[in-house]
Amino acid sequence: MSLPFDDEHAPLYSLGQVADMLHVQQAYLRRLDQHDVVSPSRSPGGQRRYSRHDIGTVQHVVAMTDEGMTLNAIRRILELEQQVRHLNSELQTARRTLAAKPRTRDADS
Repeated sequence: MSLPFDDEHAPLYSLGQVADMLHVQQAYLRRLDQHDVVSPSRSPGGQRRYSRHDIGTVQHVVAMTDEGMTLNAIRRILELEQQVRHLNSELQTARRTLAAKPRTRDADS
């Protein structure tokens, strides 16, 4: 049986919990959401709820912020990283498909 905390995308953590865990201000987390850098899920009451995946992304964002990057630059980097992951996934699928096909010899060989 799978439990919610087994799912890295399950929105289990409140804004305050994440701020405490990562030693950042709650206002900083709200700002990340307002700038569409990290947009957590919302509870039925409208409160932000973060998953383990979201928390990892916030950690990545904090590191980039510490290096002096702007939120606009960070948002673009996150978009590009997502595109790279998607393209790598497509490449792996294509490689598996090619590897599974039987090889035929050219008639000219």
